[in-house]
Amino acid sequence: MEINAALTCLQALSQETRVNAFRLLARHEPDGLPAGQLAQQLKVPPNTLSAHLTVLSHAQLVTSRREGRSIIYRANLERIQDTIDFLVEDCCGGHPEICHPPSC
Repeated sequence: MEINAALTCLQALSQETRVNAFRLLARHEPDGLPAGQLAQQLKVPPNTLSAHLTVLSHAQLVTSRREGRSIIYRANLERIQDTIDFLVEDCCGGHPEICHPPSC
């Protein structure tokens, strides 16, 4: 991942509703959620959520597909993993595999 792509992802996640939307979608993997249900659970007006989902889609953090009259959104877990990998790429002298967080 290049720095501009990472910055796009980080900027998209720099707003509370978008972080909450991404996290909610991640909890509903792999099925995703219809836009209306997502708006309802987040207590956000549908038009406001649509704007937030556009930002997340532009950053490739969410994907969508049409099912009948509904649009189903999913978290793009590969994209968020690429962003995390980019952030820790140089961890431990370029050997991130040895930098395991302590287990709980």
